[in-house]
Amino acid sequence: MTGGATRLITLPERHPAATLFGIGAVFLLLYTASLIWLPKASGRIVIGDATHHFVQLRSAVFDRDLHFRNEYVRLYGLRGDEPGVEWVYESTATGHVRNLMPVGPALLWAPAYLLISALVWIGGFLGFTYPLDGYGRLFQAAAGISGIVAATAGSWLTYRGALRLCDPRAAIWATLTVWLSSSAVYYSVISPTYSHAASMFAVSAFWTAWVVSLDRRDWKKYAGLGLLAGIAGLMRWQDLVLVLVPALEVAWRLRADGARAAMLRLASTAIGIFVGFLPQMIVWKVLYGAPLTIPQGPSFMRWSEPALLSLLFSDNHGLVSWTPIAALSLAGLLWLYRRSALVGVAALLFFAVSWYVNAAVADWWAGEAFGARRFVSCFPIFVFGLAALLDRATAKTTVGATICCLFTLHTFLLLLQYQAFMRGLRQVVPYPSGLDGLFLARFRAPFDLVHWWLSK
Repeated sequence: MTGGATRLITLPERHPAATLFGIGAVFLLLYTASLIWLPKASGRIVIGDATHHFVQLRSAVFDRDLHFRNEYVRLYGLRGDEPGVEWVYESTATGHVRNLMPVGPALLWAPAYLLISALVWIGGFLGFTYPLDGYGRLFQAAAGISGIVAATAGSWLTYRGALRLCDPRAAIWATLTVWLSSSAVYYSVISPTYSHAASMFAVSAFWTAWVVSLDRRDWKKYAGLGLLAGIAGLMRWQDLVLVLVPALEVAWRLRADGARAAMLRLASTAIGIFVGFLPQMIVWKVLYGAPLTIPQGPSFMRWSEPALLSLLFSDNHGLVSWTPIAALSLAGLLWLYRRSALVGVAALLFFAVSWYVNAAVADWWAGEAFGARRFVSCFPIFVFGLAALLDRATAKTTVGATICCLFTLHTFLLLLQYQAFMRGLRQVVPYPSGLDGLFLARFRAPFDLVHWWLSK
């Protein structure tokens, strides 16, 4: 290997922060370019689930309320007689329109949204005529930009946490591999307006804060962890299961520290969670009249019928079948346990409970997702597991780089196939389903797409 090639392959190890933030910058440029040259037919940027986050932000900033009917009518272009959107004109017990999505992403997007609002307002005085109504593409772009920044920050935070557990070389290659070859990459650059980028940031902040504070036992630590868990719950409600981590630590140290210390720590954690999750409870109180609820209704969760195996191995967006790096990461949790028993057990517990919760959702396949998108919440523990595995296997740079390149290429080929299909080229590439569509077609997709383009 030449000196230049060696320097290139070791660049992530020598400059980990620059590498991660550089990738984030590339994602930001690609996303911005796509908004200009590949706009959606509707012209909107926030679609699907992201719409429901966006209306919360727009209504709070411009209308100073949580009445979303005018936002839905405007964004969907409703006239009042369209089928399937009757819920927009129905009112909850408190006279509001329902909203099934968490408030956290709207709060995360708020700084960029307010900045754009301020710039548009200033531009009005300078003669620029852009509507200051909170709906335009500039305002909607705040969601995507914020999502990419959040995902990038989440990758860096997770890397910092992995540094406490493994060799720096293993930590950076594990972070890059999981980020670029799991569902996280899709929600970091292609659909950053969904809540998964926000979740990736919040859970990464929690896990890193916990790992770096393992030697501390003061009540402030547990209050802070509770606060971070509550904030993670704002992004995706399922992430409240993070509370199991400090609870496990308290139980782990119960014999050594005593019941009184344990009660203080649990109480501090509970207070932190309450404060962190309070914004969601306020929104639910306004919309539904109760601070705690399941907006989708009780049938949304099928606790006695979890699709456990399907969620992992089905061609219908299974975790391992769509993103096999997850299998390697989960195997690495065994080596993580050997390195740090408490962290290993906590990671396994969090994954097991997240697996069950995700499998119990009525639509366990998560709609039109890229892979098992709800497992983006497990991004940090996937990184920790893979880092432990790489650290255990070898200290050679080429191993980590090779694994990263192979799994990333494997996933990017699927991304190309998936996006081509979703963009309407359904006669050129198949949907990722079945033996051929999911496992083989990705390797033909580049050639099929080139052939289609040349034959136009």
